[in-house]
Amino acid sequence: MLWMDVAARLGVWGAGIGSLWNKKLKLWVEGRKNLAERVAQNIKSDDCVIWFHAASYGEFEEGRPLIEAIRSQYPKYKILVTFFSPSGYEAHKNYRYADWVFYLPIDTKKDVRDFLNAAHPEIAIFIKYEFWPNLMAELKKKQVRTFVISARFIPDTRFFKSYGGVFRNALTAFETMFVQDQRSVELLNTIGFNNAIVAGDPRFDRVKTIAGTEWSDSIIEKFKNNRLVFIAGSTVGAPDEDLIQELINRHPDTQFIVVPHEMDRTPMEKMIANTKGGGKLYSECNIDTDFSSTQLLIIDAVGILSKLYRYGDWGFIGGGFDKGIHSVIEATIYGLPCAFGPNYQKNRPGIEMIANGVCCTVKDIDELDAWFTPLKNESTLAQVKQKALEYTNRNCGATEIILNQVFQGRSE
Repeated sequence: MLWMDVAARLGVWGAGIGSLWNKKLKLWVEGRKNLAERVAQNIKSDDCVIWFHAASYGEFEEGRPLIEAIRSQYPKYKILVTFFSPSGYEAHKNYRYADWVFYLPIDTKKDVRDFLNAAHPEIAIFIKYEFWPNLMAELKKKQVRTFVISARFIPDTRFFKSYGGVFRNALTAFETMFVQDQRSVELLNTIGFNNAIVAGDPRFDRVKTIAGTEWSDSIIEKFKNNRLVFIAGSTVGAPDEDLIQELINRHPDTQFIVVPHEMDRTPMEKMIANTKGGGKLYSECNIDTDFSSTQLLIIDAVGILSKLYRYGDWGFIGGGFDKGIHSVIEATIYGLPCAFGPNYQKNRPGIEMIANGVCCTVKDIDELDAWFTPLKNESTLAQVKQKALEYTNRNCGATEIILNQVFQGRSE
């Protein structure tokens, strides 16, 4: 497809110009230089390769349970992971369950052909989306067993438009499409695809594994001191943080932990200064810290939120006033009822847990307070906690469904 080659080259040209000022774009461009040659130098001709592709950090987390299950159950395979974005690549370039981590090639015929010749995967697994037309055509041509996992198709997207032929054609590369819901199966059927299976979302398996892993933090435990704690996770900017700030001051009898999405010290210090019950930064605390006059603890550290939720009793998920909410199931796996802003429509668990009374969407402090206050009742909280646990555990098992289908009849 010549026009796709031209579009891809123009995109690279634009990224190259932008990289002069933008660090992420520079990483994006540099990471793709001599890509096929570097892949060929690392992957041997007799390696049995399974290739996983994730657009970025979040998509990778959805595929991670499957990667680690394959590493454990099918050790003959070596695992290649690619990312489109620098944020995903930089966070996981040393991921211990992958043999190699690279960037995805740009979507021109030559680049994808050279990449696939060097990587020679037996199986290709795309996590959620990123169906590049030239890449999918080359995978189909080479007869690579190709799958997508955790996919979710919605109406009015390009696959279902009159002009979407090239994108529908990309889907013909998939042997099986493992989707999150029955609606996706029905939509795919309307455009002639009957190879979709409802497997669910492997992220549920991931959060269950995290929840079942022993972890503790002496500072958090001392702050909690056997009291109930409200945890606001991945808060994004003033809309989230101002809302939580007001809730904190309306409920001086409740302990709060806030975990910002960005580690910007200025808004953290502002929140502490505006908290009437007193606040502290996690990094400034130790086992001897006196929390007797501390209502708020702000976690200025990365990588612990999914484990930290085990210390909570209620949750707020950030991002709902921005591009979309972050992971709600990281909290509900511990039984936390959660609230979040109005931008949640692309988050299936959020939608479903609103429907069954586990979660609530709010647009202002009065709605947040009206949701939270009744949940301070011990009996009411216990009922909702049980619903949260039942929903999250009921949705586990996608990893096993996918493994059984991909490897049926195949030995280790």
